[in-house]
Amino acid sequence: MRRYFAMGRFRPVLFIVLAAGFISWVFARERFFAGERQTRVALNTLRPAVERFFLESEGKCPTALEEVLPFLSATELPRDAWGRPLRLVCPSAREGVAFVLMSDGPDGEPGGRDRIEY
Repeated sequence: MRRYFAMGRFRPVLFIVLAAGFISWVFARERFFAGERQTRVALNTLRPAVERFFLESEGKCPTALEEVLPFLSATELPRDAWGRPLRLVCPSAREGVAFVLMSDGPDGEPGGRDRIEY
C-alpha cells in the first residue's frame, strides 16, 4: 500500500474526485441562488399590484392574491422559481408594514428557514 501511494497513482484520482465534488457543490449552490433571484423578481412584479389594490380599497387587505390580478399587467399570478404560488400575509406582524409577500422557498414548508420575503 505504501508503494501504491508513493508511486503517485493515487494523486490523479484524488484530484479528480475533489474537483468533481467542488464542481457539484458550486452547481448546487448556484441553482439555489438562481431560484432565489427568480423568486425575488416575481415578488417585485407582484408588489406594485398589491400596493395599488391597497390604494384603491383604502387600506383594505385582499382576501386572496387573485383580487390583485386586475392591477397586474399579466394574465395570471407569478409563481416562485419552484412552481409554487406566492403567499400574502396581510396584515403584517411587523410594525409599520402593511403586508408581506413571501415564497415558501425550495422545500415548500410555510415559515421554513429558507423562505423568501419581501
